[in-house]
Amino acid sequence: MIELHCHTTFSDGTLSPKRLVESSLMADVQALAITDHDTMSGWDEAEQAAIEFVNVYDRYLEIVPGLELSTVYNDKSLHILGFYPDKNKLAAPLQERLEGRKRRAQAMVDKLDELGYPIELPEMGEGMAPGRPHIARTLTDAGHVRDMREAFDRLLGEGKPACVEYEKFSSIDGIELLLNCDAIPVWAHPFLFRGGELEIVLPKLLGAGLKGIEVYHPSHTDYQMEKLKGLCDRHGLLMTGGSDYHGPGAGHHAGLNSQNVPMELLDALKLAKV
Repeated sequence: MIELHCHTTFSDGTLSPKRLVESSLMADVQALAITDHDTMSGWDEAEQAAIEFVNVYDRYLEIVPGLELSTVYNDKSLHILGFYPDKNKLAAPLQERLEGRKRRAQAMVDKLDELGYPIELPEMGEGMAPGRPHIARTLTDAGHVRDMREAFDRLLGEGKPACVEYEKFSSIDGIELLLNCDAIPVWAHPFLFRGGELEIVLPKLLGAGLKGIEVYHPSHTDYQMEKLKGLCDRHGLLMTGGSDYHGPGAGHHAGLNSQNVPMELLDALKLAKV
């Protein structure tokens, strides 16, 4: 089985790319997409680790280069997965997205200070994408909240007093950016989107060049997955899926390989890339 949606410490995951590769091998994953938020920085370490572990596990884990682009539609967060982008083409525009994430994170830290929860923004290395989980973890370490769940429930969740929305980068522009960088754009976990009905939003994204839908996701019910499969058949869209794995202690409950995503979906993705 394959994993086409996973995160590392380069965004809001708790495992380094190397440790994620090893965990994936232990879970019998055959192909792993590194899809960190707004950054491609984890690819090289993951690919090197896959080579290093060949002798240990007697097989090679295929690394699929990708990312999860943070965009906004109807003033609500909408994530677009991009597979097989041209790294050289995407590097410069993605740097501005990273800078935007840093500005957003600092704005939330400033709000927390005003609310009486002073923290310092965690030190982030080159190419790392700060997000709310980093801030929630820092709030927990500082003793302001019991755990990350409380941090989101009281302070950082949507509509909570310290939450700051993404800087405006439209989903239409995001899809066009990925296409211009030779990537395959796929709508991530559509049923988590809170900015409009699926049947109304999808045609707009298709008009911009959307190529696929993430069908298999731990937040989707069986009924929802069947509905998404039907939409893919109707519109000739690619299907992808994954556990959206963030690592142990991240507050995400789905484990690696939990969605049983078949290899045929990756084959179709590769064919579309060609």
